[in-house]
Amino acid sequence: MRSDVANTVKPALSGSAVAIAQEDGKLKAVELRRREGGFEVLWAKSSEGDDRNLGVFAVECGLSVGPIGRTEKDGDRMVVVGFGSAGVAFYRISAPAVKEKEIEALVKLQAETRLPLPSEQVEIAWRAGRIHDNEMTVTIAAGRRERLQEFVENVRGLKPGKILLDCEGIVKAWRTFFGGNASPTDAVIVSMGVRSTQVCLAEDGQLSNAAVLDTGVDDLSGEEPGAEQTETTEGFVQDMRSVLELFGYAEPDELPVFVLSSGSEAINGVVSSLVSAGLDARVAEPLSKELGVAGEIGAEELYEYRVPIGLALMRLESEAELNIFGRLYRPSGEEKKRHWLYSPKVACAVAAVMLVMLVIVSYAVDAASPGAIEKRLNTSVSDADMSLLVQRQKLIRTVATERPDLLELLDLVNSGGSKGVLLDGLQFKKGQPVSITGQADNPDMLYKFQESLLTKNGIKQVEIQNATKDPKGDKFKFTITFHYKNFTKKGTAK
Repeated sequence: MRSDVANTVKPALSGSAVAIAQEDGKLKAVELRRREGGFEVLWAKSSEGDDRNLGVFAVECGLSVGPIGRTEKDGDRMVVVGFGSAGVAFYRISAPAVKEKEIEALVKLQAETRLPLPSEQVEIAWRAGRIHDNEMTVTIAAGRRERLQEFVENVRGLKPGKILLDCEGIVKAWRTFFGGNASPTDAVIVSMGVRSTQVCLAEDGQLSNAAVLDTGVDDLSGEEPGAEQTETTEGFVQDMRSVLELFGYAEPDELPVFVLSSGSEAINGVVSSLVSAGLDARVAEPLSKELGVAGEIGAEELYEYRVPIGLALMRLESEAELNIFGRLYRPSGEEKKRHWLYSPKVACAVAAVMLVMLVIVSYAVDAASPGAIEKRLNTSVSDADMSLLVQRQKLIRTVATERPDLLELLDLVNSGGSKGVLLDGLQFKKGQPVSITGQADNPDMLYKFQESLLTKNGIKQVEIQNATKDPKGDKFKFTITFHYKNFTKKGTAK
């Protein structure tokens, strides 16, 4: 297979996107442009051998690298880099169908109790899914901050407009170029590399979970369709069953499994083995009608570059992503769009002017007599209007004190030192104690959690109502109640 689909990197055209991703130990890049009725691959390139220096490879692709490089569009080209999903863990949770800000607090609460690392060492991103019976499914992607930051520093000189998870590119490529838009929007997409396989769950056409298997095409290439399965193939089939169960689909034929393919016999053999095991597995080959190509690119090359093609398409269509790098990386274009008031020099100048005005206003107020101030108030606002304004402000303050801040409550519970404790429910009703339910690894962790809650401002009378050992495991299920300020006491107001 050629390392370069096009022998030379063609000049960029307006409205194109360049995507770079690493797969099978190589860097792969494509430039994709929208055209009437579909998309066009302008060029595709792979690094040679074990040469995976991103800076050198980007220059070979005609991109600017380094501090003197151009903006993230690199001329008329939008640049995107893919991050390997093997470095990301995915979690699925259920949450009440509430506002986005409240979902964020719930996500933080559940994520910190599930993650094996302290929150300060982890970056997360989440996406709300479908709603059923007033319950919302939420996908959480989590990665070690140190590793993500290291990746950011490695690609910063390229000034990408986006850093995306490569598994999202796989789902997008399936939808657009492998017939996914004509298939059920809920499906499992299998993308087989040389020595590994990415398995992605798509719900409503969007990534909602992913897993990586350490078996690839080369490991299974000896199989022929209909041949007796080897130990390696049987292990791969069992791994696929386990992944489907992890995704929440215990029945093997409950969800269609699309295996992306270039038409090779090796992948056909894998699909045959999956079908024999009872899975609803199907081959998904590239649809050439969706792609016009500058130069000759066949199904084999389109399959080889499926990941960067999908990432480039996401960039062209500005598709929403699980932005796990949102806090670690800001594209240079976004920094330039900041208002001129954010300039440190301008801010200092504005502060100086405001200070002078403050002195002038303060002097004017001090110099004015009390009678003059009262006279101006009387001429601008009548006594009746002033009385109404005062009453309105008192009413606003009263309503504010009577309204509990549920986000603040969630944050207090979330910061309750819940290591080894997984919370799965919180009930709040005014005039009644707050009730939280969950499970703990052992009684000591539960008591530590109780003691930690007692140290939180506004939380009192923390009581463990019950704690029973789960008959199906070693966890201890519990219910804890407590009073929150004066909201949970009958007949009182804060």
